[in-house]
Amino acid sequence: IEVDSVTHYGDDIKKLVVGHVLSKEKHPEADKLNICKVDVGEEEPVQIVCGAPNVDKDQYVIVVRVGGRLPGGVKIKRAKLRGEVSEGMICSLQEIGIDPNVMPKKYADGIYVFSNKPTPGSDALEALLLNDDVLDFDLTPNRADCLSLLGAAHEVSALYGNDIQYPNTSLDESEEKASQSLSVTVQDQEGVPFYAARVVKNVTIAPSPSWMQSRLMKAGIRPINNVVDVSNYVLLEYGQPLHMFDQDQIGSDQIVARYAHENEKITTLDNVERELLTSDLVITNGEEPIAIAGVMGGDFSEVTENTQNVVIESALFNATNVRQTSRRLGLRSEASSRFEKGIASERVLDALDRAAKLLQDIAGGTVLSEVVSDGNLPELSRTIDITTQDVNQLIGFDLSTDEINTIFNRLGFETIVSEDAFKVEVPSRRNDISIKADLIEEVARIYGYDQLPSTLPNFDNATAGYLTDNQLKTRKVKEILEGAGLDQAITYSLVRKDVAQNYTLEQQEVVELMMPMSEDQAVLRQSLLPRLVDATRYNVARKNKNVALYEL
Repeated sequence: IEVDSVTHYGDDIKKLVVGHVLSKEKHPEADKLNICKVDVGEEEPVQIVCGAPNVDKDQYVIVVRVGGRLPGGVKIKRAKLRGEVSEGMICSLQEIGIDPNVMPKKYADGIYVFSNKPTPGSDALEALLLNDDVLDFDLTPNRADCLSLLGAAHEVSALYGNDIQYPNTSLDESEEKASQSLSVTVQDQEGVPFYAARVVKNVTIAPSPSWMQSRLMKAGIRPINNVVDVSNYVLLEYGQPLHMFDQDQIGSDQIVARYAHENEKITTLDNVERELLTSDLVITNGEEPIAIAGVMGGDFSEVTENTQNVVIESALFNATNVRQTSRRLGLRSEASSRFEKGIASERVLDALDRAAKLLQDIAGGTVLSEVVSDGNLPELSRTIDITTQDVNQLIGFDLSTDEINTIFNRLGFETIVSEDAFKVEVPSRRNDISIKADLIEEVARIYGYDQLPSTLPNFDNATAGYLTDNQLKTRKVKEILEGAGLDQAITYSLVRKDVAQNYTLEQQEVVELMMPMSEDQAVLRQSLLPRLVDATRYNVARKNKNVALYEL
């Protein structure tokens, strides 16, 4: 997989440490400045003058020491601000190189405050999990499996032979059953093959832990609160989009997935009222829509600061419907882009359990027993038959059956081997593999295209090359016309509708584009002459005399 770019946040940063604000006093000469005593891990606290509106006593903050450096070549010196000495600077996330669009809104206009209590004086980049590299993959559309960390882990495992450590999904379920407070119904299994939900009660809405916020920001997602962040975090881990509903705001104890009714409307999370078509999939409370399936939730069932009980949705939606709806409404999201490319059936329930586990751990929620679901999960794998000879014959390797089997196993494919024949079980996460040639490509990719043997062509039965009759005539025409002083033109094959049939010898039906860029390029030409006339007119209008053009 091609790596498009590598970002290292610590490149331009020096002397960035964790500080503990011991005291805060108003600056005697300036209303907007505060004098802070900050523990930075040394014997004595240092004095720092800070203008951030949200700085306060007992916070754990990011401090750059005197002699330190920030991105953009900013050097920190000992300074006097309105007569008070300042030894360092308390930093915002933007000052250490984080994009303002992904910062928590709470810290957008001020300094960042750690939600945990790291050791004063310790490396702040380490405490923020910014002491590593962020790889940006340049994925081809068929590799949707790598739109998740588990997908990337399978790639690394295949290359290095390491085992994969799956996230912890073990739950402590309560005795109360989810089915007692929620039912799920799918009205059309073509649109919604499978829909599953879990209920988590008594969550405490708060900021996520710093490690989760940091990982989300590095992936380009703004942290909001622990419940919403869990859904985004699991999306990145598993590639399975989830949605969190406030159970008390759904409006009933049932969830019904169906196609939208004629002229049905929903106000989405971005506060825009949207009119739906009968081809749009919606999640409803039995009466009215509470979410557009796979695209965006509705406003009245969203998780807020007052939310206590949460319903987690994990489902499979028809890729074509999601793509058409998101494109028509102009709502492209991390979730819709994954649904469009196909979701792994094997991850739907794992991701649901993982999200419930995280809500249990970081939001103090009580997970009700059982998953409430409707519909059928599609096959978790498909079987493809292949032989060692198939592989070696097509790509020119000389691999043994054992070597090929090792590659399949490292990719996470289970195999049944009999002599040199394989039955390969390809998991649903790899929906780009459906035929023999796809498997052979995987072997070549992992073994290494650079290992392909180089050979010379066999000249024993070689024949001399020659031009076809068409090529001969084309060359002759070019020689004659250019000898007579004409220049070859290459013009667009698309023309205006009113000139498409000019100069034609017989009437034919015009072939029109469904979405032309302009009226000048709306239909396929039926003669070369209209565009040649345009090219000649263009030249003559610009004082280019003696224009003589031909086109083949």
